[in-house]
Amino acid sequence: MKSARINRLFGTSGNCFDVAIDHGMFNEKTFIPGIENMTKAIQVIADAAPDAIQLPPGTAPILQSIKGKNRPALVLRTDIANVYGNPLPSSLFSEVIDRAVEQGVVLDAACVVVNLLMLPNQPEVYRACVRNVNSLKRECEIYGMPLMVEPLVMQDNSQGAYMVDGNIDKILPLVRQAVELGADIIKADPCDDVSEYHRVIEIAQTIPVLVRGGGRVSDAEILARTKTLMEQGARGIVYGRNVVQHANPGGMTRALMAIVHEGASAEAAAKYLA
Repeated sequence: MKSARINRLFGTSGNCFDVAIDHGMFNEKTFIPGIENMTKAIQVIADAAPDAIQLPPGTAPILQSIKGKNRPALVLRTDIANVYGNPLPSSLFSEVIDRAVEQGVVLDAACVVVNLLMLPNQPEVYRACVRNVNSLKRECEIYGMPLMVEPLVMQDNSQGAYMVDGNIDKILPLVRQAVELGADIIKADPCDDVSEYHRVIEIAQTIPVLVRGGGRVSDAEILARTKTLMEQGARGIVYGRNVVQHANPGGMTRALMAIVHEGASAEAAAKYLA
């Protein structure tokens, strides 16, 4: 039942903090610092009690082996892409793992997540992503599995690996397309001017929007940005490197949980980092 799984993610506050530790899926060395030891990384984050942890099928069992009823829910990464390096490979792809939703059920996932990538001058990757979302949607309906779609507009990577495009005029139509394709949850980048993020919430029509964290920034910036995004109507966040690459990942998790669930100010949340 889809609603039961969604309730595991959003909890009593109606918001969600999903910590992404799925970076190893993408074969990019710059994503690995902080998660070399996945058992340790997952345990540290799980102890800080976010709502969910986002993992690929190979390391999801580490989370699910934690005893007790209070471990974070599993969000299962279902796709693999080779679009994050610099220079880019001569042939790009985005593919879904075999029987993705079935694997999610077996692993007791609360949700599965898939990319909807738009890269400059790479229409075949975009087309592959649309196919991926389409193929997962019907399976998710059959199994009662929520589908999180990650519409991601990227810059020309000649400027540096893994560069996202914060142009709201590009983000809005891709978010809306993800909704029209049947997303139950949207995971979207912040726009350049975060005070405009209410437009992303509006274009998503009632579908809950979780904001993606992106590259590593200062503590002050990530906390202040998160507070503003929540005030703009976001239902939560999906952060990875700003948590797992932090000197105190547990403290950062607790700080962000205070903002997401308690409406704490950035200054009040920062006390968890002391």
